[in-house]
Amino acid sequence: MSLVDLISSYSGETEIRKPYLIAEAGVNHEGSMDLAKRLIDEAAEGGAQAIKFQTYKAETIASKDSPYYWDITKEPTRSQFELFKKYDKFWKKEFEALKLYCDSAGIEFLSTPFDAESAHFLNDLMPVFKISSSDITNFNFIEMQCGFGKPIILSTGASHLWEIQEAVDIIERNGNKLCLMHCVLNYPTPNKNANLGMIQGLKSHFKKHLIGYSDHTVPQHMEVIHSSVLLGAAIIEKHFTHDKTLPGNDHYHAMDKHDIQEFWRRWAFTEELLGSFAVTSLTDEEPARRNARRSLVAAVEIKAGSVIAEKHLTWKRPAHGIGAKFYKDVIGKKAILDIDEDTVLKWNMFE
Repeated sequence: MSLVDLISSYSGETEIRKPYLIAEAGVNHEGSMDLAKRLIDEAAEGGAQAIKFQTYKAETIASKDSPYYWDITKEPTRSQFELFKKYDKFWKKEFEALKLYCDSAGIEFLSTPFDAESAHFLNDLMPVFKISSSDITNFNFIEMQCGFGKPIILSTGASHLWEIQEAVDIIERNGNKLCLMHCVLNYPTPNKNANLGMIQGLKSHFKKHLIGYSDHTVPQHMEVIHSSVLLGAAIIEKHFTHDKTLPGNDHYHAMDKHDIQEFWRRWAFTEELLGSFAVTSLTDEEPARRNARRSLVAAVEIKAGSVIAEKHLTWKRPAHGIGAKFYKDVIGKKAILDIDEDTVLKWNMFE
């Protein structure tokens, strides 16, 4: 199922399903088209359904005095403007080329716009808009992206519930389908701060909308995002790189293609365990139904003509005769033949 179909078709059901995985390449291409194409190929090879980039210019996303908020032992740049300036080389022409490359690789293309100009040209390239946590209070920008009439994915990092509600109100007024992404804006997010329970909180407060999870924890056998799916996250987004040992803010807590493959191996096993959500007896349980359940059994010898009383009855395995649940229905009936003690009772033994 495509991303737009997944979000558009949501009707409030809560059944756990195979998640939709977005490899968040961001700017890990570092301005190289060859590296961007490698990221696309490796995300597709790993099994991600989409790859997402980020589209911005340093001059329109941050003022020159914007301070850092990341781990400077991993990324020593102390200015947001300076960091963004390193990686803002791609624009309309490059993203058009990457969209075509994604099409040929069989993976959906996405990019988060961070200004009006990029939002307008990205509208021609993708079916869904992703709005960053950093823009959840940027009401004019949210309204503008709603105006394209496409589903919205909105991350909720560092937000109070009332702030999320304000943004949701705008999107609902515009009639856009919506997926809310639980997100924690720590880079990386310590496991103790993952707060996956907020996925359930979002599902409880925003029942009409699909819920997902944008993960910033360090991948450890993909346990965190695996758990997030079991809690109801239908769309997963996680930073993606070709080499987790590279310096910089978005490599060391990213997943690579091997992590994606590990996630899908784990999910295949989990999916087998989950099975059906319809509550019913399984075909393979039929022997147990017939042999482990109880029938009514003669507790003593019963002579023909006897009126059945409690002293005549007990219940034992197998369930080949009158079911134990009919105990009160058998009391008061008359036996039409002699019945030996320990006989499994059948309806044709009584008037």
